[in-house]
Amino acid sequence: MFYRLVRTIVSMALGMFYRVEVIRRVDDFAGPVMFVGNHPNSLIDPAMVFMLTDRQVTFLAREPLFRVPVLGWILRGVGALRVYRKQDHPGLMEKNEGTLDAAAGALIAQKAITIFPEGKSHSAPQLSDIKTGCARIALKAARGGQALRIIPIGLTYAQKHLFRSKVHVEVGEPILVQAVGPELAGEAEQEWVRSLTNRVGEAMRNVTINLETWEDLDLIHTADRLFALRNGYREKDSERLRLFARGASFLRAVDPERFDDLKEDVLSFHSRLEVVSSSAGDLAVKFEGRQVRTFVLRNLSSLLFGFPLFALGMVLFFLPYYFLKGLALAVPVSRDRVGTLKFISAVIMVPLWWTLLSAAAWSLWGIPGMVVFLTGTMPLAIFTLYFLERRRAAFNDVVAFFKLGNRAGLRAHLLTEGERLQEEIQRIVEELKPKLEAESRQPG
Repeated sequence: MFYRLVRTIVSMALGMFYRVEVIRRVDDFAGPVMFVGNHPNSLIDPAMVFMLTDRQVTFLAREPLFRVPVLGWILRGVGALRVYRKQDHPGLMEKNEGTLDAAAGALIAQKAITIFPEGKSHSAPQLSDIKTGCARIALKAARGGQALRIIPIGLTYAQKHLFRSKVHVEVGEPILVQAVGPELAGEAEQEWVRSLTNRVGEAMRNVTINLETWEDLDLIHTADRLFALRNGYREKDSERLRLFARGASFLRAVDPERFDDLKEDVLSFHSRLEVVSSSAGDLAVKFEGRQVRTFVLRNLSSLLFGFPLFALGMVLFFLPYYFLKGLALAVPVSRDRVGTLKFISAVIMVPLWWTLLSAAAWSLWGIPGMVVFLTGTMPLAIFTLYFLERRRAAFNDVVAFFKLGNRAGLRAHLLTEGERLQEEIQRIVEELKPKLEAESRQPG
C-alpha cells in the first residue's frame, strides 16, 4: 500500500514537472527483472522507473540517503536496499555482500530490482565505467537456479533542471541470463562477470546518446534535423541521433580538421537560427495565407478565453514559483542534483501552498470558498502551466513567421546555407555509415 501511494504521487509529480516521452522495445516486465540505467540526474533517475511499470521494484540506493530526513523514511518504506560505496564508507564495504544477496534473493523470488551500474550520479555527457555489481547480483540469482532478464533504460534529459523540459526514456531489448551450475568457479566465474558487465554496458550505450562534449548536443541535433529534412525522415529518431553521435566521435578521431570545419559551420548556422528564434525545421515551413489566418484566429480565441484564467493562476502561484527558482540558485548542489532539488522542493511546496490557499479561502468565504479552492486550485495550476507552455510555443511561431516569412532575403540566405550543409552532411553520412556498421559488427 505504501509503495503504491509513493509511486502514484511521484509519477503524477514527474508528469507535471517534466514532459516525459517513453519508447519501449519491450512491454513485458513480468518475472525476475533487473532494470539497469544511466545516472545523470540523481534521485530523479530511479523515480523515472515508476513511470515504466506498476509492479513493485526494489531499488538499490547509496547508504547516506537513508540518513536524510523524510527521504530515508521513504526509502525504507519502499523496501530499498543500502549500498555502501568506498567514497562514503571505506570500512563498511563488506556489508555490500549482504545487499547483493538480498537483491539476488528478490530476483529468485520473481521480483524486480533497479540498479544504476555506473555507481554514481554525474553530469558527464558520456556513460561512466560500468561497475560489476549488476553482474554479481545476476550471478548469485543464476546460481540459485533462477534465469532472469536485464532490461536497459536510457534516460536523456533535454534540460534536466528546468521545469517542463523534455525527458526521453528508452527501454531497450532485454539481456537474457540463464541459470548456471556450481561448476562455474575461479577464472570462469570472473570471465562470466566480466562478459555480462560488458554486455550490460553495450546495452546501455544502445539506449543513450553518448557525447564527447555537451557542445556536441547542438551539433548533432542540428545536423540530424538537416539530414532528416533532406531525406524526408521523421524529425525524432533516437537511433539516428545515436548514430550521429558515434559518427561525430569517429570523424573527430579519423579526420579532426574536417570535423572542426563541419562543427564550426553547423554551430554557426545553429546560432544564426537562434538569433531569429527558429530551428532548422522552420526552414521547411511554407507560410501560406490561409494557414496564417487560421493560426491567428486560433491564438486570439485562446487568448480571449484562456488568458483570464492564466492571469489568475499566475497571481496565485507567483510566490511558490519564484521561491523554487530562488532556492535552486541559493542552495549549493552539484549540477546533477539541481533537478532533484527542484523536484523534491516542488513536491513539498505545492501541497503546502494548496493547503494554505484553501485555509485562506475558508477564513474569507467559509466552507464554500474552501471547497472551491480545494477542487479548483490544482486544475488551475495545471492549466496555467499548459497555457504558459503553449504561449511560448505560439510566440516562437509568430517570431519565425515575421522573421522568416516576411523577410525573403534572410529566409533565402538561410535556406541556401542549410542546403549546402545538408549536402555536406549527406556526403559524410554516406562515407561513414559503412565504417560504423563494420565497427558495430566487430566482436567486443
